[in-house]
Amino acid sequence: MNDLSASYRLVAGAPDSPVILHVPHSSRVIPPEVRRGIVLEDAALEGELDRITDSHTARIAGTAAERCATEPWQFVNELSRLVVDPERFPDEREEMLAVGMGAVYTRTTHREELRPADHDGQRLVERYFHPYAAAVTDAVTQRLEAVGRAVIIDVHSYPTERLPYELHGDGPRPPICLGRDAFHTPADLLAHAEKAFAGFGGTGINTPFEGTYVPLKYYGTDSRVSALMIEIRRDVYMTEPGGPAGPGLDALASALANLVDMASPAGALRA
Repeated sequence: MNDLSASYRLVAGAPDSPVILHVPHSSRVIPPEVRRGIVLEDAALEGELDRITDSHTARIAGTAAERCATEPWQFVNELSRLVVDPERFPDEREEMLAVGMGAVYTRTTHREELRPADHDGQRLVERYFHPYAAAVTDAVTQRLEAVGRAVIIDVHSYPTERLPYELHGDGPRPPICLGRDAFHTPADLLAHAEKAFAGFGGTGINTPFEGTYVPLKYYGTDSRVSALMIEIRRDVYMTEPGGPAGPGLDALASALANLVDMASPAGALRA
């Protein structure tokens, strides 16, 4: 894959929308040159993709965008997180390095070998991680320049049963987990999300996954950038581990659309 623009997709929304639906983990695509560095046999790799991929989340985001009064922007990763995980820190700050899941994974969800222990992931970081991060940063900058603020809604899913790689999986696993950041998640945005997703059997905050994604340029310094992570428990909308979507997907898309509308101009959030 020589055209790095094919690694991600930015779908334009309304010019006055501050919202970016960020979908980082929905793809199963692994370029051939990257596949050669993964030690798993094909069947084992397919099983790992079933477990690690946030299946159908791009469809949830896309359907939601179509239903919004003010269409949000969408930034979608077109490659699997087994290529690089764009939401990790690319250095020693990343706590998931403890289980071999930094920006470039060396271990699987079951803590088995994915890449050789001496694998140098820097080439993948340079080729895929940094261009992706720069493109998301540009998308956020464009929203700031256009409307004076940006709202990143990170769309994820997670398995019903805890997987061995999870560092903080002991707590509740609600149908909807809302990941918040003390600096970048305003109270209004969190409250709107709790209201929008109230019909799925319960929401939790920062359990079993916590935090949300903000480009490093703005992280911890610019309050004009708001962010919230939506983690959907997979049994709410699909057959696990990597099966088809079910009727829950449509309801989730409508809930996400409601949240976007609350976060858009007519429902502008307090800082």
